[in-house]
Amino acid sequence: MGSVSALPVVESCLVAPSDETPRRGLWLSPLDLVLATRGHTPLVHVYGASDVAGFFDVARLKESMAKALVPFYPLAGRLGADSDGRVQIDCNAEGALFVVARSEHTVDDFSDPSPSPELTKLFAPRVQPPSVMLAIQVTFLRCGGVVFGTAVHHAIVDGSSMFHFTRTWASYCRYGDGAAVAEAPPCHDRALLRARSPPFIHPETIPMFCSNLTMHDSPATSVLGTEVFTISGEQLHALKRHCDGASTFCSVSAMVCRCVCVARELDLDATTRMNFPVDIRRRLTPPLPDGYFGNGVVNVFATASVKDVVSGTLASVAFRVKATTERLNDDDVLRSAVDYFETTAEKGMRAAEDRGNLPETELRMNSWFHMPMYDTDFGWGKPRMTTRAEAVRGGWVYLLAAGGGGARVLLSLEAATLRKFDVVLRRVLASERARL
Repeated sequence: MGSVSALPVVESCLVAPSDETPRRGLWLSPLDLVLATRGHTPLVHVYGASDVAGFFDVARLKESMAKALVPFYPLAGRLGADSDGRVQIDCNAEGALFVVARSEHTVDDFSDPSPSPELTKLFAPRVQPPSVMLAIQVTFLRCGGVVFGTAVHHAIVDGSSMFHFTRTWASYCRYGDGAAVAEAPPCHDRALLRARSPPFIHPETIPMFCSNLTMHDSPATSVLGTEVFTISGEQLHALKRHCDGASTFCSVSAMVCRCVCVARELDLDATTRMNFPVDIRRRLTPPLPDGYFGNGVVNVFATASVKDVVSGTLASVAFRVKATTERLNDDDVLRSAVDYFETTAEKGMRAAEDRGNLPETELRMNSWFHMPMYDTDFGWGKPRMTTRAEAVRGGWVYLLAAGGGGARVLLSLEAATLRKFDVVLRRVLASERARL
């Protein structure tokens, strides 16, 4: 996209809820506290030019946003702390940050961009002060298109909850005051994920849930690269069939794990570990209410020898991932994880885990495959492209949906390893297709 340059900012303001909202400190669950050090997650949505009247009308966007912030009032608050020093959200209705900018870029510059510092600097809102929970940036492109950037603090929501808000906001904008919003109202009762008293932690759950990611700085000679690999619908069908009908996530995770192990030429006797978040909203007993607004995911670890990953069947690797997720159907196991996270949070043990890169024996798989990333229609059409804006750390993988029933794999690795991965991936996909 060319060199980074500051965009002309047309407007910067705070948008507060349009009606009165509760003024209180919002207690954060242990699952929120685990992510409190992650900061803001930036996304960008690219919309093509349109001749529809009032295309991305700023006044209409702000008016509907103010209305949406009434039920989603924590997003208009600030990150703070209670009298004991525990992180909380101060629901003070100060408002979300709203920025309008202009750029000389065009929609054609965004055929399939990878996350990068440049993308973040140009189109993700710069959150100041950092205690702001939500920031929005609407950037008007030279061609008439729009880049819609968001940044929300991870202490308050995960991806599912953030898209709950943006779909509701878009519905208000699209239909106006007379519209009935189809989304469930947000549930702010985070005490539903309160730790038990006294807490009880099953020893066997600690290796599964509670191992910290081992982050480190890459050597100066190691240059990281990020690429997006597309798996066609036909290739994905073949892959899932060869994995004995495993889910898209399990099948793609097995394939990526194998290809990375081969590309990195890992010792067959080494142990490799894959970490991935799982939504537990419907896995708890009773399940969390529809519209639970907060963080509802736990991170789990699946471990195997490199030899088993490389030499075994892809179905066997996919089964390991599936078996790990199936252990999450036990409410007592999940509550044990919540107890553990609360205990470590109280002791100040939850340090930031997302700085640096993963060692070469580890991967972080994040699935946004079923996220409604392309449903954000404010009345002027759905986005052509949606992606993360920030640069991905080494060893991080994102699974995204693609057209035609396919998938996109966003992968960050050492540049030299990334080239080898491309070769191995093509070979594996060709092999799976040939099996049909």
